[in-house]
Amino acid sequence: MTVPAGAVTEPAPAKLNLALHVTGRRADGYHLLDSLVCFAAIGDVVTLRPGPLSLTLDGPFADGLSADDDNLCLRAARLAGGQAAIALTKNLPVASGIGGGSADAAAVLRALARMGHPLPAHPERLGADVPVCIASGAARMQATGEVVIPLPALPPLSLVLVNPRVPLSTHAVFAGLARRDNPALPPIPRFADATALTGWLARTRNDLEPAAIASAPVIATVLQALRAQGAGFARMSGSGATCFGIFADAACADRAAATLARHGWWATATELAPGAAPR
Repeated sequence: MTVPAGAVTEPAPAKLNLALHVTGRRADGYHLLDSLVCFAAIGDVVTLRPGPLSLTLDGPFADGLSADDDNLCLRAARLAGGQAAIALTKNLPVASGIGGGSADAAAVLRALARMGHPLPAHPERLGADVPVCIASGAARMQATGEVVIPLPALPPLSLVLVNPRVPLSTHAVFAGLARRDNPALPPIPRFADATALTGWLARTRNDLEPAAIASAPVIATVLQALRAQGAGFARMSGSGATCFGIFADAACADRAAATLARHGWWATATELAPGAAPR
């Protein structure tokens, strides 16, 4: 991609909730979360150049978005008090549980910071995932998303992300929860390798998964297919419907993604992002 002169480009990596516990609900209706979050090497891309505030869209999933005033990229720019012509390349499925909109908003905020506009004091006003997406590194996310505790880098992981091309409403999934006062995550250690991480993950949950499967039963089919292709661990991310599988190596992940794509699903092999996104 050719970047115009004077432009600033920021990646918007896919967010993965490796574990997601719902631990309560506030009087105002917001749910309390405890989540181990990491970021994949794949993601959207935003490019900002000086000019009046505007938004253009391209990429394989651009048709699923609108460039109207409610788009999170524009809302992020307004929250930061910035003016820029924003171009968003949408590589990730929309409404898919991997933080696409939040990651895009966070990338806009980082780009505006590089252009001289400080990060806003309360980015969670844009969405629960925006604070953790600003740093785009391994973290424990708590409360309603505003508490982000950076963690040591996770061990390398060979991943396959699969979305059955079924958008899910986050609000509807939370509304379908059978219980909202679940236990918090166990202590998060420094993981020596992927085996240690998957062993720890086996003791955790995604509390949104049963409600999401009730709304979109194909999610259970995706999880079963990931395991059948050799994933040592598979789980839904966020409120779905994207699921991830952890594989033994990149070659296994590549083969699995190619096979799963034959179902007509969006399936891609990837790995963890190398580190926090540029600030």
